[in-house]
Formats: sequence, structure tokens, C-alpha cells
Amino acid sequence: MTYAPPTLGSRGGTSNDQLRRYNLSMVMTMLHHAGGCSRAELTKRTGLNRSTIAALVAELVELGMAFEVEPESVVGRVGRPSPQVVPNPGLAAIAVNPDIDAITVGLVGLGGEVIRRIRFDTTRVPTVAEAINAVKAIVDGMRGEIDQSYSIAGVGVAVPALVNSADGRVLIAPHLGWRDANLARDLARVLDYPVFAGNDASLGAIAESMFGAARGINDLVYLNGSASGIGGGLIIGGSPLRGTSGYAGELGHTLVNSQGVRCHCGRIGCLETEVSMGRLLAVLGLPRADQDDLDIALGVSRDPAVLAEVRRQIELLSEAISNFVNMFDPEMVVLGGFLGSLLSVGREQLTAAMIVRSMSSIGHTVAIERASLGSRLMMVGAAELAFAGLLDDPAGFVRGRAGRR
Repeated sequence: MTYAPPTLGSRGGTSNDQLRRYNLSMVMTMLHHAGGCSRAELTKRTGLNRSTIAALVAELVELGMAFEVEPESVVGRVGRPSPQVVPNPGLAAIAVNPDIDAITVGLVGLGGEVIRRIRFDTTRVPTVAEAINAVKAIVDGMRGEIDQSYSIAGVGVAVPALVNSADGRVLIAPHLGWRDANLARDLARVLDYPVFAGNDASLGAIAESMFGAARGINDLVYLNGSASGIGGGLIIGGSPLRGTSGYAGELGHTLVNSQGVRCHCGRIGCLETEVSMGRLLAVLGLPRADQDDLDIALGVSRDPAVLAEVRRQIELLSEAISNFVNMFDPEMVVLGGFLGSLLSVGREQLTAAMIVRSMSSIGHTVAIERASLGSRLMMVGAAELAFAGLLDDPAGFVRGRAGRR
């Protein structure tokens, strides 16, 4: 699944100009999501002729977006191999993921490579101002490396919240206690970069579909479990399902236990109150744990209380996933964060429950996979927000940057 280039006629200029912009966007997007392609592969995938591809590649090289390298020779291959076109690794985005227990900041290059990732553990839930100050301090510490080696396309922020996709305003982040916060605007002021914000789980779905376990999957349900709760993202027909204002995918508030705990939303027995990282940490006796630590703790524990809690959470998780499968009929369900840890230790139980409960099992088997990007997931997803303008109009992005200098 890839982002579609802009629709023809969406900008001014002659039809030839519009077509060139469209093709340039299409080629740049392919290079970014594939991490590089040969000219021959670009010709095959786009349907354009070789001379057009050569001209588009030459323009991207001139713009500083890509460069060509000589391919490795293969023994037995006849003819000269096509040059490999790769995205410029010096073009990067800053990625930010605030949560209730940590603020993570990363540097992500074109092609989805996480160059740097810094996690700042917090002693309490940060306010908006505290999160902004922490991000500024981390980015200031990276300034030397950034100024020397990278050109920043922008900043992408993945927030466990309802976020207005148009202006990056956080309407409500219940676990963080944030409400009606102009996060993107305020962060842009202190960082002096353009800032874009979106829901963390929706961005995780995009990242996995572009670079992870769901690459090439057109219909996907993604569930992310973090310290803040459970969020969801949907890819339907190859495109992210956003809703009218970008709020689609609040899957964590699906009812799974009518006799359960009251959720902050006011309902009883929501998925994120019944299946939670906090409950797992409590039975494990851990104050906090990153994904790797949780994997190890769950994998080695033989404590009956831990095993019982894992079975309980998997049972309720399967109830929710079965509902999502029945509603959306996806090819794949991807589980990220602590939900991926549950899948690793309870795949057999989860799969068996899915077969019993999902109507789609009559027609086909839905694959259930763990998010493969691991701790890089939110960094890659957030960076896609910052790269969107560059991919949409590479030449316009370069011209706009030159005009701001």
C-alpha cells in the first residue's frame, strides 16, 4: 500500500506541468517506501517509458532528493544492470511520541530508517508545556548532528489522543490529561520547523503498511497497546480510514466485558480498561518496562497469577479482534506495543478463539501478526506526517524551502 500522488488538476499550471508533478511525486513516493529502486523497476511499476523515468530521476537528483548508485554485478546476469536510485539519506524528519511514562524523540531518514532514537522517561504524566520543553531539550542536544549532516523536512508527532488532522490540535488526550492543546503550533514555535500531529495508532497502521509486517496489505486492522491504553488504525482498500475529522479508529473503546471496570470515557468494560499494560506490570511486579523488557518478563514467567492474567487478557482481546474482523473483513490484523507481547506468548489461544468467533473464517483465514517495526514504529509513523509535503510535490517543497531562507 502506498500513498497516492495528488490528483491531476489539484494545482495550477499547464496540464504538462501537472502531469510532471504527478509523476515526480509517484516516483519519489516509490523510492521512499521501497528504500530505493532500479530505473528498470521504476519503469515497470509506473508504466512510464524509460526516457520519462530517466528524466524524472535526473530531476530528483538535481533537486537533491535522490541519487544513483551503481548496482552490484550478479554472476551469470546478461547485460548491464540498471542503476539503482535511492532516496537521499541526508533528508530527514524529527519524530516525537509523548506518552504517560516517557517522551521519545527520533531522527528518521527518507526510506524509513530510524537514525537516532532517544527515550526520556518521565516521573509523572507530563503536561503539554513539559512535553514541549523536553522535546526542545532533546532536539537541541541533536542540533550539532542535524546541522552537520541532515536537512529536516519537518516534525511529526504521534499522540495518544484525538487530534485534528488539519491543524495538529489535540482535542483530548485523556490519559495525558491534555485538552484543546495547540501542540503543533506551540512546538513549531520552539523548534523552528514545521510541525504536524496525528493519532499514534493511525500512524502506526500507516508505518506497518509501508515498512513493516503489513507491507502490500490493502485491508488492515492495526491495534497498538501502550501505557496510555489501546488505539486502533484502519487501512481499507489501500487507504487510511480517517473519518470526517481524522478521528476514526478509536477501537480501544470497544465493549468486551459488561461486568468490567469503568473507563474514563464513562462506559463499563472497554477494551483498554480490561486489556492493559498496567495490569500486566502489576502481576509481574514491575514499575515500568519497555517492549523488550516486557517480552522477556512474560516469556520466562511461570507465576500462576501472571499466566492467569495473560490468559484473561488474550480472551478479551480475541473478543474485540473478532468484532473488528467481522466489521471490516481485513486481510491481516497487526498487534503493536504490549499487545504484540501478548501475541508472542499466547498466539495459539488467540488464534483458536478467532477461528471460533469470526464469521470471516468461513471464507478465509485472517492473518494475525506482530508489528515488525518494534520500538521504531511510532518514529516511522510520525515521520510520515513530516515527509508528506515532500512526497506530494518534491519540486515545490525545494522551491518553498529556498523561498524561506
